[in-house]
Amino acid sequence: MPDLDHFLYVYFLRPQELTSQRVNYMLGKGEVFKTLDLLAETRYERTKLIFHTIFFQVIFFILSFLVISSSGSIFGRGLVLAFLLHLSIDQIIDLKETGGFSNWMRDMPFVLDRTRTIYYVIATLLIILLFGFLL
Repeated sequence: MPDLDHFLYVYFLRPQELTSQRVNYMLGKGEVFKTLDLLAETRYERTKLIFHTIFFQVIFFILSFLVISSSGSIFGRGLVLAFLLHLSIDQIIDLKETGGFSNWMRDMPFVLDRTRTIYYVIATLLIILLFGFLL
């Protein structure tokens, strides 16, 4: 689900960019797997994603708690938890490959130093683990 953010970027936010045009061309030819490979290779070119921000993640944590604590559907709970886990894994990959959360915190008035970044990652994973126990 969070990877749909890349398609929103390609089709609605920045359709004029070269990568967006290449994705449209490849999908038009029916090359779905090559398109997914292209999106994976060029993921760092897309910096203004909607779902891949700290602000969205905080809001989604709150909504996820409401869904997990009040929903009777195990499918809904699992879907929300999987979405949170995917976003957290994307953050860890970005942290490992770029050394920070610059793409995730582009409109925030503060910057996390290395120690606070580690605390943030640990707190995020602990919250997801706690939510997992609520399943």
